[in-house]
Amino acid sequence: MARTKIFPSLWYTKDAEAAARLYASIFPNSRVDKVTSLMSESPSGPPGSVSVVNFTLFGQRFMSGGDPVRSKKVTDALLKMIKLDIATLEKAYRS
Repeated sequence: MARTKIFPSLWYTKDAEAAARLYASIFPNSRVDKVTSLMSESPSGPPGSVSVVNFTLFGQRFMSGGDPVRSKKVTDALLKMIKLDIATLEKAYRS
C-alpha cells in the first residue's frame, strides 16, 4: 500500500466515536485506531469536550497525528482561519 501524506478527516459536533465505530463495523479492513480529547476551544465545545477519533476505512487512514501538543497547536491555528494557510499550519506544527 502506498504511503499518503494527506489524511482526510470528518468533523462531527457530537458522537464522533460512535460514527467511526459504525463505519468500521460496516466496511472491511476498517477499525477505530485511537480516541483522544481535543484540547482546544472549538465551535463544538470547550477544551476536552470534543473527541478526536483516528480510524481506518478500507485501509485509508482518517485523522493523522499522535502528538497531542502538536495537534493542539495546529488545531488552534486552524480554527482561526477562514482559508487554509498551509505555511502557518506547518509553522504551528514545528513550533
